[in-house]
Amino acid sequence: MRKRRISPPRHAPMDSRSITKVTIMRTSHRETHLVRRIGWLRAAVLGANDGIISTASLVAGVAAASTGPSDVLVAGSAGLLAGAMSMAAGEYVSVSSQADTENADLARETTELAEQPAAELDELTQIYIARGVAPELARQVAIQLTAKDALGSHARDELGLTEQIAANPIQAALASASTFAAGAAVPLALAVVAPVNMLGLVVAAGSLGSLACLGAVGAWIGGAAVLRPVLRVTFWGAFAMAATAAIGALVGHQI
Repeated sequence: MRKRRISPPRHAPMDSRSITKVTIMRTSHRETHLVRRIGWLRAAVLGANDGIISTASLVAGVAAASTGPSDVLVAGSAGLLAGAMSMAAGEYVSVSSQADTENADLARETTELAEQPAAELDELTQIYIARGVAPELARQVAIQLTAKDALGSHARDELGLTEQIAANPIQAALASASTFAAGAAVPLALAVVAPVNMLGLVVAAGSLGSLACLGAVGAWIGGAAVLRPVLRVTFWGAFAMAATAAIGALVGHQI
């Protein structure tokens, strides 16, 4: 008896709607990496932390010297303005220096690509081989990437420079100044509403709570664990306030 051969089932041809749906599913995947936030996040967290700690410490020190509330507010306001300007200037100079270094490296790489293209191609090939790519494939990748964007390939794979982490002095300066002022406004506002006999205690407690919240928010935005940054920032904030309050009390009793 002859056995009947059963053919495997055939899939129905995909119509244009199905093809479009599959294409959309394949191309709609987008990844948002946290490293894109590192430039402004670092400056913002640093500015806010510095604003709270420095101004709260200044207010605590002046209050411990047994001066009047008006002196505390004057000192806190001056600290806010001076600190914001200092943060902006320092961040701008620092990030500008980084940007100058990056531009110098890119200019040097541009010259080398124009004068020694073969050596630069070999250098790019060796980079990919060192990362685990087979030599033949590494050579092909280096040739194709050089043909498409030679400087961009060397900037990314040789120098480690990308658009996500490129230095932006103005952005960093504005973020530092604004976040410092926002952070400094917290202890200054607490000094305004706190009773005179509890001014230092209220400012210290409120500032430490704000530091803890800021550390948690910064860790959450950066995708890191929350507990360690919170403990770190509150510890150093408390240490700074205690030190300035001790100095203020010592100086105040000597006057």
